[in-house]
Amino acid sequence: MTHPNVSLSAAPAPGEAVSRPETDAAHALAELRRYLTSGAAQDSEKLPTERALAETLGVGRHALRRALDVLETEGLIWRKQGAGTFLGSAPDPFTGRIASLIPMTNYEEVMEVRVRLEPQIAQLAALRATPERLARLEQILTRLDDIADAEGRELWDGAFHREIAVMAGNQLLLSLFDIVNRARRDKIWQALREKARTQVPYSIADTQRQHRAIVAAIAAADPERAGATMHEHLLDIQMRLLRLTSLMPAAARPPIATSEEQKQ
Repeated sequence: MTHPNVSLSAAPAPGEAVSRPETDAAHALAELRRYLTSGAAQDSEKLPTERALAETLGVGRHALRRALDVLETEGLIWRKQGAGTFLGSAPDPFTGRIASLIPMTNYEEVMEVRVRLEPQIAQLAALRATPERLARLEQILTRLDDIADAEGRELWDGAFHREIAVMAGNQLLLSLFDIVNRARRDKIWQALREKARTQVPYSIADTQRQHRAIVAAIAAADPERAGATMHEHLLDIQMRLLRLTSLMPAAARPPIATSEEQKQ
């Protein structure tokens, strides 16, 4: 008969190993979660080495590895052999492979893709735009119209077109847009586009009118008109760029930045 005052778990069974905090994976997991939520590590930041992290948390490396396995399964961290452990979700390898093609292309190809992709995005945006998103698009456009410097115009023009891609409500299309849009980071590309915007007989006012027509079509929930106005806008930019580069020898045409330059 068991005495009521004696705990059945007071002592380990004969031959049973005693679990110590430094060797307990559950304890390591709890300490690791506490570390990650304390603000000691920022999103996408590389975590300390296993040795350093184990010492910081006061846990064994074997227990730490098991805890890291759990967090990786949950999508809270990701690991790359030879590189280390990083906070956040692992980068999409498909997007990374496609993005690596950008340095091998040229501006004519980029605009050919935009002319064919973004009108379809604008059509979906006209069908799915919410009042909140339309208000945000108007705010972005107002900010774009007020910007006086070339760098600012490029920044807010990119924000304008991306907001339309977000409004379309299609993650795959948004990912494709982002891949193509990476070419905008190149300084030579920005300078070329600025020349195209201000090329006689055109002016920045012409581009502003085109933007306003796109917003009006989306706000009117008119997908056909939204697609047509976006196509007209991008075709106009494409023609301006072609005029600027048509007299340049192929070797003298501005290249897209290399992969290393884009990372800087």
